[in-house]
Amino acid sequence: MIRSMTGFGRFEAVTPEHKIAAEMKAVNHRYLDLSIKMPKKFNYFEARIRSLLKNYIQRGKVDVFISYEDYTEEKLCLKYNGTLASEYMDNFVKIQRQFGIDNDVKVSMLAQMPEVLTMEQAPEDEEQIEKLLSAAIEEAAKKLVESRIQEGERLKEDLLGKLDFMEGLVNFIEERFPSVLAEYQTRLEDKVRELLENSTIDENRIVAEVTIYADKICVDEELVRLRSHIQATRQDLKAGGSVGRKLDFIAQEMNREANTILSKSGDIEISDRAIALKTEIEKVREQIQNIE
Repeated sequence: MIRSMTGFGRFEAVTPEHKIAAEMKAVNHRYLDLSIKMPKKFNYFEARIRSLLKNYIQRGKVDVFISYEDYTEEKLCLKYNGTLASEYMDNFVKIQRQFGIDNDVKVSMLAQMPEVLTMEQAPEDEEQIEKLLSAAIEEAAKKLVESRIQEGERLKEDLLGKLDFMEGLVNFIEERFPSVLAEYQTRLEDKVRELLENSTIDENRIVAEVTIYADKICVDEELVRLRSHIQATRQDLKAGGSVGRKLDFIAQEMNREANTILSKSGDIEISDRAIALKTEIEKVREQIQNIE
């Protein structure tokens, strides 16, 4: 399948404790350019996110937006500092011995000592969050790919139509060439007769001049290469895959052949078709720029 480089994908991974939303927007780019915007707490996942996305995307400028909601923000836990409590008790004993007073410390009093008991937010389950984040990224990437495939199929149909039109122009030029030579020979003979009036025309000289002219305007090689490029482009489009760069190169070669045909042409009808070829090739190149 052919994929466009333009696409959009979004997915929300939700649990009773968390919600992670991943959104992706992609446009044309020569290479793969990933831009990821996410909460700072996810920074240590960035390498994994990039590695995951490369499994789905080969080319394009992709903007990734990740948002996070934590439904456990009010969930607190009580933490007991046993080491600090022991230090308190040791010091109470020292005070008792130094001043000869009773040690009447009870649990309730010890618990009220600073930092013995503290309220903290419950620690997050990093493994669960990573799993949730990966799921959101992967599903959003799949949706992005789906939208690119749909757009790519439309591009393929449009390009195949343009290739058919181009092939028709090549056929016309190929069929027109013998007529151009015949017309040139007729004009040349008429001109010679006009100049020589009743003198005998040297047929061999006429044939030689026509041969020189034919060699000068011959575009057989260009037409063969152009037809080959059209066929190769058609085959690659039907085969699918990441063929954007290859097709862009072929389009450049097609434009080169069309330029040569136009420069050699001395016939208005062939020139018109060569100009139409160049115009259509440029349209093809513009569309190919959208293919992954």
